[in-house]
Amino acid sequence: MNMTTANSTASATDSTAPGPARMPVFFVPHGAGPCFFMDWNPADTWDRMAGFLKGVAATLPEPPRAIALVSGHWLEPAFAATGQARPGLIYDYSGFPAHTYELSYPAPGEPSLAARIAGLLGEAGQPAGVDPSRGFDHGVFIPLKLMFPKADVPVVQLSLRGDLDVAAHIAAGRALAGLRDEGVLIVGSGMSFHNMRGYGDPRYTPVSARFDAWLTAAVESDAPLRESLLRDWAAAPDARACHPPGGEEHLLPLLVAAGAGAGSPGRKVYSEEVMKTTLSAFRFG
Repeated sequence: MNMTTANSTASATDSTAPGPARMPVFFVPHGAGPCFFMDWNPADTWDRMAGFLKGVAATLPEPPRAIALVSGHWLEPAFAATGQARPGLIYDYSGFPAHTYELSYPAPGEPSLAARIAGLLGEAGQPAGVDPSRGFDHGVFIPLKLMFPKADVPVVQLSLRGDLDVAAHIAAGRALAGLRDEGVLIVGSGMSFHNMRGYGDPRYTPVSARFDAWLTAAVESDAPLRESLLRDWAAAPDARACHPPGGEEHLLPLLVAAGAGAGSPGRKVYSEEVMKTTLSAFRFG
């Protein structure tokens, strides 16, 4: 065989080698504090949600290279990403059993990805920075302990913007969409219903069901209509009963996810009634 031809063939093969598979985007519920890791009454309250979270990894086209997760528990004046190489945990819940303040999730951070995220947001007109000291709040480590229990995938957390501006959060997700083609799994972690007064109250069962039906139809609409509907989510049936004014921080991770999932079909992948309210998860792509 002619050596030059062999080398040329090898070079051509290498240059056309497929890159990482495009990752989907998820919006997942993270439950109530450390609910999955303690006793609850009834004992099976969180079992189906836990089962859903444990099954997410198996639905991916390949293991993610890294995870970028936006949680409803971190708000800053401008978007920020965690820049620690070894982030600690923030036990930002209270009144739970002592052992839940000893939970661990030693996933590494990835400072270079944090800087990349901040850069992409800045280029899209969304000022952003890197927080070199913040750890992971429970909106991160609680669901990830179930989704990726080995804690061997680098994680960067993204904050919400404190003004809760809807369009800015959709735009932030859109700015990060290209990371999906680099093996980065983008996750929004929140709750599709989050009115603390409503949990356990049967009067909120039909209220949450109506809003969930609207939310599902919006997510499953074609992308341009989906974005238009989600921008105006507060006008949906019972929206403010499910996410009171100024308290929509648990819904905004879905808007980031929808922005990152622009161009991909959206669908509901989990739903059930928990504590008298309907809670759901969504996937894009």
